[in-house]
Amino acid sequence: MKTISTDKCYGGTQGVYVSRSEACDCDMTFAVFVPPQAAEGNLPVLWYLSGLTCTHANVMDKGEYRRLAAELGLVIVCPDTSPRGDHVPDEADNWQFGKGAGFYVDATQPPYAANYRMCSYIAEELPKLIAAEFPVDMDRQGIFGHSMGGHGAITIALKNPDRFRSCSAFAPISHPSVSGWSKPAFRKYLGADEKTWRAYDACSLIEDGYRFPELFVDQGTADSFLEDGLRPAELKAACEAAEINLTLRMQEGYGHSYFFISTFMEDHLRWHAQRLG
Repeated sequence: MKTISTDKCYGGTQGVYVSRSEACDCDMTFAVFVPPQAAEGNLPVLWYLSGLTCTHANVMDKGEYRRLAAELGLVIVCPDTSPRGDHVPDEADNWQFGKGAGFYVDATQPPYAANYRMCSYIAEELPKLIAAEFPVDMDRQGIFGHSMGGHGAITIALKNPDRFRSCSAFAPISHPSVSGWSKPAFRKYLGADEKTWRAYDACSLIEDGYRFPELFVDQGTADSFLEDGLRPAELKAACEAAEINLTLRMQEGYGHSYFFISTFMEDHLRWHAQRLG
């Protein structure tokens, strides 16, 4: 792991780091905020997964999480959203696919299978590095995210309920197998057999028997992607059928941007902190 930068903030440290990823076959950048309680060690860790077109930096610059994370003693990890590098296949004119749009899947189709293994990177590889390098208690992990990252957070939590104590999301892509802005990406990453897509679709995973104790979702009513891209009603129906406790808050007048996310960030941090101890 190499340090790109560190800055003191609210008594803690906001760092940006890079490490070689075997899963993605490239250097991956990520941000970590360590609160002032670092000397005590064994701090709860909260993973934030970002959305389409984002890097680690979007939430770091606009998410407004550090003040309360410092107060609550939370380590916040913000990974990138896709592999990077000149050798990584991409569609530069398509913001819904390729670099910045990894969708937190492990691609199976060439040429993407060699690099686009974001699920393994987030769920397996990066946690080992975080555990080795930062003062975290890996028995107290939570995960949340926005849009594509909300999709990633919920699906990873559903498949790892023993690892995560809490999961929330801002405007998640709830049913990507049928969503207009994720279905084309799934086909390119995972192939034409839509049955294989179910492993990365929150609604499908719940239908197939995967469970998580409770989910907390905020969604803006003025979000231009609400009906086709995000489909929160379908997540609600799936959770009701499976008797999963879902708190879905429809926030009047809010859109899809970080103005929305930053407004409700503290609610999510407090919610996670209560469950992480």
